[in-house]
Order: sequence, then C-alpha cells, then structure tokens
Amino acid sequence: MPQPPCPEVLQFLATRRSASAQTLAAPGPTSDEVDVLTRLATRVPDHGKLTPWRLIVLETAPKAAFAAKLEALALERGDTKAVVKLGKLKAPPLGVAVIARPRQSDIPEWEQLLSAAAVCTNLLYGAIAMGYGANWITDWYAYDPDALAILGLEDGERVAGYIFMGTSATPPLERVRPDANSLVSRWEG
Repeated sequence: MPQPPCPEVLQFLATRRSASAQTLAAPGPTSDEVDVLTRLATRVPDHGKLTPWRLIVLETAPKAAFAAKLEALALERGDTKAVVKLGKLKAPPLGVAVIARPRQSDIPEWEQLLSAAAVCTNLLYGAIAMGYGANWITDWYAYDPDALAILGLEDGERVAGYIFMGTSATPPLERVRPDANSLVSRWEG
C-alpha cells in the first residue's frame, strides 16, 4: 500500500502540544472514537509481532471508582501528596492505561517496552488529532504495587503510561522546546 507524502502530519507534529490533564473536561471521546483511537494506537513498530502491550480503558464512572480506591490507599498510608496527585486522574472524562507486558522472546525486552511507549504516543497523537486535549501521565499509581493490583495488572506487567483525554478548558500552552541542532550529530566514522 503506497504511502504518499502527508504535509498535514508534519504540520501537526510541528504544533502538537499536550493539554494539562487537570483542565480536561467532558466531552471526551465517544465509544466509537475510542475504538478508532485504540486501533490506531496499536499500529506501532512491534519487532517480532509480539504485541507486548494491552490497553485498559477507564471511562468516566469506572475511572472515578478507580480513583476512589487509589485515594483510599493513599489516605490509609497518610500520604496527602499522593491524594493531591490524583487530580490529574480525576478531572479528565476518559483515560487509557497502556500496559507493557514483555514476552519471553529473543526480542530484547527494551524493544518491547519501546513498542509500548509507541502505543502511548500514537494514542496521545490520535486524541489530539481528533480535536481533544490529551496528556500522557505517569505518577505514583503507575509504579506502586498496590495501585497496580487495583488496576488488575498481572505479574511482569507495567504501566507504560496513562493517556488522559477530554475537552481542554484552555488552549494548551507552548513550552520551551529543545534546540534539535544541539542534540543531533552526524557520525563520520
């Protein structure tokens, strides 16, 4: 299948910005749009065709229940900072947890984890391209073993990222970007 040049994609990449998760409100992507987004998100490089990732969709009510369980966990520990950090999870109407699940294979685990990160990137870019605000978040609940158990992760699985989506109440801010020229070199042998 030929792939013609697509300058619109280059323009999108040149202006793409993440919205603050705490500014994301309803409406978020519909069920049909989530189906499109997850299908597009999984069109990533996947050395060995291992599918070393899966996705957990957190729609509004189930996401609120998940946040309540995490809040109870944090309060049980007396961790008020962890409770505050849940604001990024609570505000958006939709979240998708991208779960890295490396497989036993001759394909290095590192490559499998990078493939899961590519799923996060495609999901983020897809939501933004649909006109939604989106943000890729990892916070304590992406690493804490008890939080991962609440989410239902299996042994060996990790959260590559939570992609939160909704309608941004304010336009995403531009931030200082690195000078690509200072980061690029050309190998000359």
